Amino acid sequence: MTTKIEWTDETWNPVTGCTKISDGCTHCYAATFAERWRGTPGHHFETGFDITLRPERLRLPMTWMKPRRIFLDSMSDLFHQDIPDIYIAQVFAVMALTPRHTYQVLTKRHGRMKALLSRPTFWHLVADQGRAHFTGCQEDWLAVGAMLGGKPLLNVWLGVSVEDQKWADLRIPALLETPAAVRFLSCEPLLGPVDLKRAVITMGSERGHGLTASYVHASGCCERRFHGIDWVIVGGESGPGARPMHPQWARSLRDQCEWAHVPFFLKQWGVHAPEDHGHDCGAVALIDTQGHSWNGREALAPPDMVRMRRVGKKAAGSLLDGRHHTAIPAAAR
Repeated sequence: MTTKIEWTDETWNPVTGCTKISDGCTHCYAATFAERWRGTPGHHFETGFDITLRPERLRLPMTWMKPRRIFLDSMSDLFHQDIPDIYIAQVFAVMALTPRHTYQVLTKRHGRMKALLSRPTFWHLVADQGRAHFTGCQEDWLAVGAMLGGKPLLNVWLGVSVEDQKWADLRIPALLETPAAVRFLSCEPLLGPVDLKRAVITMGSERGHGLTASYVHASGCCERRFHGIDWVIVGGESGPGARPMHPQWARSLRDQCEWAHVPFFLKQWGVHAPEDHGHDCGAVALIDTQGHSWNGREALAPPDMVRMRRVGKKAAGSLLDGRHHTAIPAAAR
């Protein structure tokens, strides 16, 4: 399905539906859209946003001959607990058999992603499901052989959603410990400051030692692509009830990425834009760098308080300090 998401070419939804798991899910656009149709006989979303497997869509990327960047499950989360391992294996088999495409897999279920993709038995399941269901296609089992040998698929990028520091500290370490050719973060909606340089990976005491590592590694680090974060996407929230994104949160992530030579992509401000961008109409939201609201208490606000105007997604745009930021990583090497 053609998409308006700026950092991809297509969306592919072999599953639809999800359940809310963290603060970033509060105003989920996909749930809002799907639930509008719950109970409508014959509609694609007749069951609303309940988890629904769509096996008739599994072969869709095989019909796309031109190489594309494909965002997997924009209307779901592939690692949701209600999606069977065997079905996830079928999805990975399709990705293995279409190396011309680049797949962007984003999840909030970091624990299941790490556990599943770190298991050799899962990759054997991928191979078995590929042979059972996708024979007769142009098969590239060299990719599957690489997986069975412990190497990640080069055309599959894995990402986690990071809306604030709490979820950065939980999801990023799991992502770094998951086999992947390219790892990325979707900091959208960005709801608070995120420090990617802080060392927070601490191995369990049963290992007999502590291990710390920075999320983002500076250029020149040995095999940096496989040890850190390769891409950071940032965006504010849109839709009813949207919460504003403080400009300093976006600037900080931009600066961290510049320091580490990591591609940075600012997708959107959301429906709120900084007042100093020239917007002088729309409801005002006053927030500080910790995300606290100062509406009705402006005289008491700290110096880091900013005035954000609700001007709509289109008017807010994506300029940060006068520039668009649209960097995307090169294909995995």
